[in-house]
Amino acid sequence: MYSLSDFDFNLPPERIAQFPLPDRSASRLLHLAGDQLVDRQFADIVEQLQAGDLLVMNDTRVLKARFFGVKESGGKIEALVERVLDSRTVLAQVRASKSPPPGCKIRLADAFDVTVGARAGEFFTLHFDADVFELIEAHGRLPLPPYIEHTADSFDETRYQTVFNKVPGAVAAPTAGLHFDQALLAKLAAKGVQFAYVTLHVGAGTFQPVRAEVLAEHKMHTEWYTLPQATVDAVRAARAAGRDVVAVGTTSLRALESASQSGELLAGSADTALFITPGYLFKTVTRLITNFHLPKSTLLMLVSAFAGYAQIRRAYAHAIANEYRFFSYGDAMLLTTEARAQQKNSSNN
Repeated sequence: MYSLSDFDFNLPPERIAQFPLPDRSASRLLHLAGDQLVDRQFADIVEQLQAGDLLVMNDTRVLKARFFGVKESGGKIEALVERVLDSRTVLAQVRASKSPPPGCKIRLADAFDVTVGARAGEFFTLHFDADVFELIEAHGRLPLPPYIEHTADSFDETRYQTVFNKVPGAVAAPTAGLHFDQALLAKLAAKGVQFAYVTLHVGAGTFQPVRAEVLAEHKMHTEWYTLPQATVDAVRAARAAGRDVVAVGTTSLRALESASQSGELLAGSADTALFITPGYLFKTVTRLITNFHLPKSTLLMLVSAFAGYAQIRRAYAHAIANEYRFFSYGDAMLLTTEARAQQKNSSNN
């Protein structure tokens, strides 16, 4: 049984990437292959995948979800849209010296007013008087992660989105996908690698550390996902052919594994609060492309469950010693489940 302290590590601040590299695919790739750690470039992913392997990517688009505003009383507030409920309603975090009561008007970005509705746990319901997506895109600010110290600019507005983004709704990027550019995707397609998509709208809770020392006491944040039938069909075809199902990022993995809890991968839309820790039996995903994650985070626990606790500890120590770049704008890892790695070794012998 692991506890929270088992997922802590010391990260020098200079290892946190503050800016993206000019070229998306120029990042480094730490390949955990069995017990071996291999330093690669991200563009090497083409050689590491085979014809018929299936890349599953999260096509969510990051909203310009951060707003500054004032209450009717004149008090300043900061709002971060967490989830769009419908075309006129959102859930948002609201920071203010005094919480705004229901019925209160808030002026956002000195451009439009919203009305505060009922509380929903830690969030506030905000009612817009026009289309949510149009107002957010026109007046909001891109919400970079809390460990990135600069204000988002026009370069971030491009680079903090994947090139395959399609469905607006996230407040954080599915960062493993940031390493792919169109040229790299074309090379993978030419090799015969297959592509499929899920949508999982990443919430701000992805940055929250676990605080309960006993992991079972942690309340997981929820995120909304949808899994198309076309993706289910693609997964089944890859598995029937003995090929790998490769999740691009922990968000794609959470969507696929959440939709597999019945024992069969099922298309549909739902909220997921799936909390993956060591001991979890992966049902669909066999390989994972992922960035490096925060200490004491649910995502560090997830990758430890996926590739092995000791292997991830060793990989992170190697990455720090070899000056890999960490977190959203940082470098990547290529991981394989322990069961799949053993299966491949058996077939090669």
